[in-house]
Amino acid sequence: MMITTTDALAEVCARMAQAPFVTVDTEFLRETTFWPKLCVVQLADEEGPVVVDALAPGIDLAPLYELMSDESVLKVFHSGRQDIEIFHHLAGRIPHPVFDTQVAAMVLGFGDSISYDQLVQRTVGVTLDKSSRFTDWSRRPLSDDQITYAIADVTHLRKVYEKLSRDLDKRGRADWVREEMEVLTSPATYQSHPEDAWQRFRSRLRKSRDLAVMMEVAAWRESEAQGRDVPRSRVLKDDALLEVAARAPRTVEALAGLRAFPRGYERSRAAQDILEAVARGLARDPETLPALERERGGSGANPATVELLKVLLRMIAERNAVAAKIIASVDDLERIAADDEAEVAALHGWRRELFGEQALKLKAGTLALAVERGRVVALERAAGDEAPLPAPRPRRNRERDRDRGAPPPASAAVD
Repeated sequence: MMITTTDALAEVCARMAQAPFVTVDTEFLRETTFWPKLCVVQLADEEGPVVVDALAPGIDLAPLYELMSDESVLKVFHSGRQDIEIFHHLAGRIPHPVFDTQVAAMVLGFGDSISYDQLVQRTVGVTLDKSSRFTDWSRRPLSDDQITYAIADVTHLRKVYEKLSRDLDKRGRADWVREEMEVLTSPATYQSHPEDAWQRFRSRLRKSRDLAVMMEVAAWRESEAQGRDVPRSRVLKDDALLEVAARAPRTVEALAGLRAFPRGYERSRAAQDILEAVARGLARDPETLPALERERGGSGANPATVELLKVLLRMIAERNAVAAKIIASVDDLERIAADDEAEVAALHGWRRELFGEQALKLKAGTLALAVERGRVVALERAAGDEAPLPAPRPRRNRERDRDRGAPPPASAAVD
């Protein structure tokens, strides 16, 4: 069913407001704009799917925004962050409550960031036709193939949600997903402040001066891109931004000499803006700058500890059938290795219970890792026991012992 008028949309949304949950997906374009351009919205309840033409002349999406804000209806997405960002940008509202099947799949051990078609195949046994994935959703009329593709994204999602929800309840992990959904629906997740744009380059900055200049120039580029609604690269490409931060040009001539700058760019209005941003960066007090991210292994963490934490993470993830990526990142592990009270997600909530406590025990020496029958296992010392943890028994090499004249082990047959 194709929705192209406000009245038809209001009728459908009123119907869906009576459902316990609806599945939601969007199709949008972002290649030529900073903000995503919403083209199509797909919805489905127990009575069937609808496709909303968000570009239909005169259509008002207010009934849709009301449904997204209805606390009595659960909104089910797959990898919904960009979809939610669109609603936040267009309506100033964040859909709530929500359930993200990609997050649920990670919690249930389906791997890191599983795609929708893979999840449908593994849970429902249906192979989807994804040939329309990269079509131009702004062109009208929509083709039959596009509409079929759009509908499939919300019809199968209903069965996926129902299966994952049952599995979460069975394994006692529904609260884990609810905790993740609070982050997904937090307004802070979608706030875009130009002054924070430099953080996209944090790992590539090594000097305080570079950081100071980048903070100003990246903020200028972000403001320009948002104000003109164009991609960041249309204002200034990343490599040019990094070269400005490293070289800190103070004159038009110096700007023109940068290798990454387009020819003639120094004569544009933007060139003067960039030089002014560089000057502001150079005038910053180094004492007020954020701490630079040190290179991996140089963050104060013992590299061997980080490697042990990686092994522990993999072991726990495999044993509990949870994607390692959702438990902790490499950055989390490095910060834990350097600080028992690091402010990372892995030391809070269900992650701390599952992994964080074990990680701290490993650091404290009250937990050891060993290999038994080809699998990594954890050995924990009893409370109050100060004796060193037992080392795994070495395997004897009988051929080597025979060459050295050593007696055979007691279990060996003697001629």
